[in-house]
Amino acid sequence: MPAPILPEIVRQHAEMAAHLWNIYDHHLLNPDENPDMDEERLARLVERLEAHLDGLRIAGGEGLEIAKRLYEEFPEAGELFVLRMMTAKKPVAIAELDLGQVRRFIKVTLKKTVDNP
Repeated sequence: MPAPILPEIVRQHAEMAAHLWNIYDHHLLNPDENPDMDEERLARLVERLEAHLDGLRIAGGEGLEIAKRLYEEFPEAGELFVLRMMTAKKPVAIAELDLGQVRRFIKVTLKKTVDNP
């Protein structure tokens, strides 16, 4: 029998993953803004992001539902990123993402949300 899911903890995984995605993406777009974000710190940030996404995946369907609810509450880029990662057919490593494609998806989807509330 699988261990019970603790929704508060799973939600924290979703929230932290969204937050870390925003930091990661912002840094890649604006690398000169934070000179302390060297390769080692960026790698640790990605590891943490991957770990929080794994926490959601381990929660299975409940993890997906929590990611959906979080995006409904806060229809923003990080929450949308997390939801999209949860709906992928198989897990994709952050390093393997086509960031241009990810950013276009987020931009188009958020625009639709704003245009059709």
